[in-house]
Amino acid sequence: MKLVLHIGAHFTDENKLVKSLVKNAAKLAEHDVIVPEPRSYRRQIRDIMDNVDTYPIVPAHRDSLLRGMLGDRLPDRIVLSNSNFFGVPRGAVRENRIYPNAVERLRDFAKIFHAEDIEVFIAIRDPATFLPALVNGSTEKSLETVTGGSTPMALRWSELIMRIRQALPEVPVTVWCNEDTPLIWEEVLREFAGFDPNMPIDGGSDLLSSIMTPQGFGRYQSYVASHPDLTEMQKRRVIAAFLDKFAIEEEVEEELDLPGWSEDFVEAMSDAYDEDVFLIERIPGVTLITP
Repeated sequence: MKLVLHIGAHFTDENKLVKSLVKNAAKLAEHDVIVPEPRSYRRQIRDIMDNVDTYPIVPAHRDSLLRGMLGDRLPDRIVLSNSNFFGVPRGAVRENRIYPNAVERLRDFAKIFHAEDIEVFIAIRDPATFLPALVNGSTEKSLETVTGGSTPMALRWSELIMRIRQALPEVPVTVWCNEDTPLIWEEVLREFAGFDPNMPIDGGSDLLSSIMTPQGFGRYQSYVASHPDLTEMQKRRVIAAFLDKFAIEEEVEEELDLPGWSEDFVEAMSDAYDEDVFLIERIPGVTLITP
């Protein structure tokens, strides 16, 4: 039994993954894949892991969690999703690290479920937009307070991924950039479900419908329906073309309004992010989903 663990990052998902996957409930069941209700495991896993120092993890925890999530079912694959797995946004950045407690949390999780049965999935996003999102999502409105005085230009997602891989080499990691998600959503869903690359899947256009005008989305659907033989790469080019013409501006553009951030500074952060993604692609044991 494989446990597929979607761990964020914060402000990249908002439960979209679960909502899209459950549209394929019948197909998932045919392939022995279950997407449990988040309320059946999020709080329960958090409570166990938050109290690990007082109440050590024992086999009964695993049995109790599985029973609560699955009842009597024994699937081949379970998909879990929790953007707060590493904690709340307020603690997402400390000491120039993104999710500094990631390894500790995953090691505790691996005490409940065997490390060799776990797969980790994470969407990353440009720190130039990630940090403002952390501030906007916090009661504190100071970047220095929210990040514990971390240096924005020092943040690297590759450092987080490398820490995970070194500490838990049995756990494969799949990564994609949040900025690419509308183009690759179908592939992301298939990877979570363990489906073959060409298997039809529902919910693949869910993100597009929220960032494209109704007229544009309708025309996109008509175009795809009239071209059933489009390859995955051709479809992505079509999506890019329709977004270029019909995207809802306020849905695809980020407001970067942190004090003291110039256009040159933001551009430098984004350039560093591009280089960081290049490094992540070359980390052994990591799969990077790209357009």
